[in-house]
Amino acid sequence: MKKNHSFLEYLKAFIYDQTTKRLPISFDAVVMLLYSKDFRKKYNFLKKSQQWTQEQLKIYQEEKLSNFITHAYKNVEYYKRLFDRFDLKPQDISSIEDLQKLPFLTKELVKENFKGLIAKNFPKYKLRYLTTGGSTGTPLGFYVEKGKWDAEEIAFNKIIFDRFGCNFNDKYVLLRGYLSKYKQKEKFWEYSLFGRCLILFPYFMDGKNIPKYIKKIRRFKPKFIITFPSIISILAEFMRKKNLKPFKTVKTIICCSELLYNWQRGLLEDFFQCKIVDIYGHAESAVFAATCEKSNYFHIFPEYGIVELIDKDGKPVTKEGEKGEIVVTGFRNPIFPFIRYRTGDIAINTNHKCECGKNYPLFKKIEGRIQDFVVTKNKKIIPITTGFYGFIAKNTQNVDKVQLNQDSLGILILNIVKGKNYTVDDEVKIKNNFQKKYGNDFNLIIQYVDKIQESRWGRHKFFIQKLPISIEDILN
Repeated sequence: MKKNHSFLEYLKAFIYDQTTKRLPISFDAVVMLLYSKDFRKKYNFLKKSQQWTQEQLKIYQEEKLSNFITHAYKNVEYYKRLFDRFDLKPQDISSIEDLQKLPFLTKELVKENFKGLIAKNFPKYKLRYLTTGGSTGTPLGFYVEKGKWDAEEIAFNKIIFDRFGCNFNDKYVLLRGYLSKYKQKEKFWEYSLFGRCLILFPYFMDGKNIPKYIKKIRRFKPKFIITFPSIISILAEFMRKKNLKPFKTVKTIICCSELLYNWQRGLLEDFFQCKIVDIYGHAESAVFAATCEKSNYFHIFPEYGIVELIDKDGKPVTKEGEKGEIVVTGFRNPIFPFIRYRTGDIAINTNHKCECGKNYPLFKKIEGRIQDFVVTKNKKIIPITTGFYGFIAKNTQNVDKVQLNQDSLGILILNIVKGKNYTVDDEVKIKNNFQKKYGNDFNLIIQYVDKIQESRWGRHKFFIQKLPISIEDILN
């Protein structure tokens, strides 16, 4: 770009994609906010705050909490009614511990009180409607502030990218996104950001087309890849089976929007021989965490909001290795505040300090949502992360894709898309090894399908749980 371009021309160049001669997809529109005032303000703040002491972070959180609670009481009908019902005033919630005076906010309450959760001091033109992905059933709707919400989200992500040497000026692959707009033409890619970003749509990624994706990535020579764990794992497993070499230029793989299973991390690290970043967050914008370059602990960003870990009785989880549900109070969305919001996600607490030196609170592990647990014949609850998919990868190389389903106690249905060399011997091996690993806890039923259904985001969901599991069941 010429040096004499004005700032407005610069933004226009980002808005209008020169390679496709049309408005870019929403991801590109977000990236252009790298050059906005809201992004710069938040990004520069985070560069400083990540060096703060625990005491500084606590003071910051309590100041933000006090202001946020006051705003919610004055401007959000739901919280005004809630505080009055419990005979509370904003000044009664001045510390993180004081939050326990408030009841939890659930998805059901959000749906029932949708209009009452919208702050009245924001004009309608600033409101942007979003929904969650609907992994727990029906998508949840809410509002955020146009422009500012996107800019600040990018600031938090860029802080993580910086730690792994990734930059939006580098060439990178975005292997995720909506169903391809070129579906009828069977075109699975497009270029954005003046050719620096190669967007690959997962919709066409089957056994026949995977070599085309690999070839495209090799020619592009990206420095990093942003992707769903399920999609990049399919790619890695295919390349491993075919004895293909990893991508020489890829130094980092950034996984987001799904739970990264232990077997997936192992597969990606062993095959690609690069850094694997795992980012945890929600569309509701109330919690943000990520692994770092020194460990696989999840670093919880205190600048994003307050995170509690609670047991089955709603009490704080404090012991090392203790399991609890993640409850969040987000600072980023005054238009639609989520205060003490039950996420339905399960994490394991740790009181250790990471070698990276940051004073952020940590999770030892995130085990996933209620839907990420299987139930044995005797009603024992087991996290899917305990290796249910790893055993398939280890015992046969002749499977293209798999998906596990449960709708009855102790019965698991394994849907398999056969590979070219799949035989009855592979089925026998899978069943025998499953029996050795899990004994009489489950009956395994194998079904063969032509295709595993993907979501509109291009995700390949490994496990579908249809049993009515509760948080209390998991935390018992």
